[in-house]
Amino acid sequence: MQSLAVETQQEQLWNRRYDENVSDVNQLCDALKELKPGSEVPYIDPMHDTDQCRIISLFSSPAPDSGAFISAGDHDSVTRLLGVHWQVGLRPEYVMPWNAYPWLVPGAEGKLTPAQIAEGVKPLLRFLALVPRASALVAHGTEAQKLANLFLKTENRMIYRRGFKTYKVRALSGRPFAGSPEKQQQWLDDMQAAYGDAMARTGLPRRGQ
Repeated sequence: MQSLAVETQQEQLWNRRYDENVSDVNQLCDALKELKPGSEVPYIDPMHDTDQCRIISLFSSPAPDSGAFISAGDHDSVTRLLGVHWQVGLRPEYVMPWNAYPWLVPGAEGKLTPAQIAEGVKPLLRFLALVPRASALVAHGTEAQKLANLFLKTENRMIYRRGFKTYKVRALSGRPFAGSPEKQQQWLDDMQAAYGDAMARTGLPRRGQ
């Protein structure tokens, strides 16, 4: 019964992928797939909202088992990020995920080539044009941080018009997050600080304030 419930939930999400609050970005995902016939580009979960989004969570590339929607990675990664967002009081409609390289590359999570990272700039700019209130980007891990640097170097008018700020934090899974409990807690604290500052910059109240 439990497996059936999970399947039903996934089917519900799939059927809602073109809901008004995410239709524009998910149509962009379709357009990106068409650029590379046979490729896959995970969608944005309908719990997010293009009009309300203030902050972008930028990950590396889709994991082979990430499913139909963009996520922070494996179960532990998702749990960590949800914990960070809960601690600061960041609701799903105010944040939206994206991948540095939006196309699925089996076995290449966090191991993108310089060419792939550079190829991710135009999709990122197209994505950001669809979330007009977003003005903060939290880059998780080295690959996402490299794309964030390239994004700033484009000197796109959007960067200055919105007063964009980027934050560099640890990747949420795998070897980058391997460390002592004390180190892991420090990395989580750094993420909370980044998201908390991003919330303050974008006019969102942090939990407890």
